[in-house]
This record gives sequence, structure tokens and C-alpha cells, in this order.
Amino acid sequence: MTMPILDVRDLKVHFPVKAGFIGRTVGHVRAVDGVDLTIQPGETLGLVGESGCGKTTLGRSISRIIKPSTGMIGYRGTDGTVTDLAALRERELRPFQRQIRVVFQDPFSSLNPRMTLRQIVGEPLRANGIATGSELEDRVADMLARVGLSPKYMDRYPHAFSGGERQRVNIARALILGPRLVIADEPVSALDVSVRAQILNLLRDLQEEFSLTFLFVSHDLSVVESVCDRVAVMYLGKIVELAETAELYASPRHPYTEALLSAVPRPDPRLRDVGRRVRLTDDLPDPSNPPAGCYFHTRCPYAVAGVCDVSGQGPVLDGIGPGHHAACLRSDELSLAGVASELA
Repeated sequence: MTMPILDVRDLKVHFPVKAGFIGRTVGHVRAVDGVDLTIQPGETLGLVGESGCGKTTLGRSISRIIKPSTGMIGYRGTDGTVTDLAALRERELRPFQRQIRVVFQDPFSSLNPRMTLRQIVGEPLRANGIATGSELEDRVADMLARVGLSPKYMDRYPHAFSGGERQRVNIARALILGPRLVIADEPVSALDVSVRAQILNLLRDLQEEFSLTFLFVSHDLSVVESVCDRVAVMYLGKIVELAETAELYASPRHPYTEALLSAVPRPDPRLRDVGRRVRLTDDLPDPSNPPAGCYFHTRCPYAVAGVCDVSGQGPVLDGIGPGHHAACLRSDELSLAGVASELA
């Protein structure tokens, strides 16, 4: 295995909770609460979890759109040098922000409606002083063509395009600087089902063409299964399971992963009654006041009183097999159901 392009250690993003007339800090929302993560060059790592678990915040902190509270974001450059992005100031970040780009979730609100495609896609080139004039126009036209849009549309505004076409513009803007790592934050969740496959195929083709590494953030486990090499499952600011995609889908080792997989739609009607649906009780706990012990024990059907809810004894992400890690105190004794791939 090669050295990782990204090595995240004990990353935390805590947002202060203010109260009172003078805005005194009375607590913190633990959006990301001690995440360890590595991404290998050329791979696609999926990051999944229900809404509010912190996956978008994690992606934005890695790209330094949001400044982490503590922890390390080790980025390995082309020369092999590792730089801690979490420790850099805004001015020092610019060279690295060219190499780490983001494709945002909403193709409608992420594009300036008063700018043409020429201005939107070319803006990163101008802002970084890389190209101007005819050179900029040629590079924009080339990138639009690579994402499946005609260069003759360069002078049109975003309102003239469909959702799928706008997302192609988003992708073109992200790739125009030639990045090495792309954080795709729910890139197809706002699109029609008929368009999703086109965008996913485009991302695969571009990954191969430009030797890209992806952090693919999504709540759709069907999409993640089709595009990701490994999957990290996130719950209440923590990674609770990490494994290769086929291994995780077939043999989950954390009850939360089992619950997520049980909700994956099965297009084959013969498979719809295979296995059982795990329905979690209650809602996601308050991230400003997480439960004692294992954060998931308040919703877990396998929780044991006096074991899983003991303060200060929360599980850590331990290796339970080759490349498979889970944060569950009972992972060795539980037999959890994965996604059925064939009739029982």
C-alpha cells in the first residue's frame, strides 16, 4: 500500500453555543469529535451517515472551508512532503486549496446567477493568477467539453441549464485548477434519478483521466456501493466503522451500519423480504450534549446496560480484521446482517 495522500488524526470541529446578553459560551456543538481517517492516492472513500452526523462539516474542515478546533490534517504533496493543513494560516493555505477542491451539493445555490459559465469556471484561474485572456478562455472551453458541455454555452447564465448540467459546471469549476483531491459533497442528491447515473459515470471517467482521489460524501448507500472503494460510517461526529465496500456491505460489524444497510432499497422483488428492517428509535442525540459511553447506545437494539452506557468507556475504532475497523464494545460477539446479494 502506498503512503496516504490524506492522513487525518483526532480532528475536532466544535462550534460554541452562546447565551445571555453578552453572548457567553455555555457549551459546544461537537460536529466532528475526534476523527481518524486516511485516503490513499487514486481511491474513492465514501463517507456515509444520516443527516446531522457531521459528514459535511468533516469534508469542509479537510478542505479548510471551516477551521478545525483541534487535530491534524496531514496532506502529502507530490514531493512526498506532509503538511498539516489544520495548522496553516489563511495566506499559507492558498497553494494547497488549488490541490484540494470541493464539488458542492446544491447545483442551484452554488453557482452565482449573475455570472456566465465563462466567469464561473474561469474564476479560479483568475483568482490564482494562472491564466487570463485567450488562454483562460481556451482552458475553460476545454474543461467544459471534458464534462460534457458545449463550449458555445460559455456566455450563458446558470438559469439556462438543468440541474444535471449545472452540476457539470460545478465539476468543471472544481477541476479547472488540476487538483489531486476532490471532496464531492452529496454531488447527486439534488438531481433526478435519471441524471444521477450520468454524473456518477462522468466522475469515474474524470477520476481515471486526471488521476483524482475522491472523498465522496453521501447518505445514499446505493450510490456509495457503486462508486467507492472503501466506506467510512459516521455517527454523531465520530467514525464508527471503516472497511472496504464489499466487506462492509456483506458483513457489517457495527449496529448502526446494520441499520443503515437494512434501509437500502432492493430493486429485485424477490429480495425485498430477505433479512429484516432495523428501525432505530428516537432521533439523533444532541451533539452539544452527547450520551455517556457509546454515543449510539440510546438507539442501539443490542445495547447492554452498565456496559455501553458507562461514562468514559466509549468504544474506540479498533481493527477487527484486515482493513476492517469498528467502534463497538460488542463487535466480536454480534452477528449482524448485511445487504443480501442473492436469494437465501
